[in-house]
Amino acid sequence: MITQTAEYALRAIAHLALNPEKPQTAQQVAAGTLVPLPYLSKVLQSLSRAGLIQAQRGLHGGFTLLHATDVLTVYDVVHAVDPIKRILTCPLGLTTHGKNLCPLHRKLDDAMSLVENSFRSTTIADILNEPTESKPLCPFPVMPDAAPPDNTPN
Repeated sequence: MITQTAEYALRAIAHLALNPEKPQTAQQVAAGTLVPLPYLSKVLQSLSRAGLIQAQRGLHGGFTLLHATDVLTVYDVVHAVDPIKRILTCPLGLTTHGKNLCPLHRKLDDAMSLVENSFRSTTIADILNEPTESKPLCPFPVMPDAAPPDNTPN
């Protein structure tokens, strides 16, 4: 339903939201989300460019959220890294269709509209406050180049 990039972005945002007390380094986010560091770095750059997170350089630097979790939506995060592509004209380029979508493409676009609306109405706080055993991130397969957990004292 969503791309791996969008999944990684949502996991990174959730990690930052769960650790608001101090900026999180890319290595800490990678360890907390089990996202490969090189891929995560690109995702964090996209989130920063979109104005969702802030990057702070230096000894006590790292990444922090720029918006409260009760305002930041799943749509905001997904749209920052991989926008949902709606079907506005015939994907096959048939000029006879113009802006009138065939029933198949209209139904597909209707489904994308439902997903988009659901993402717009779901905040990161909603996800973090959802009662579940795997709160808030489900266990994720260990990636071979994911950063090891940071066990250094704070």
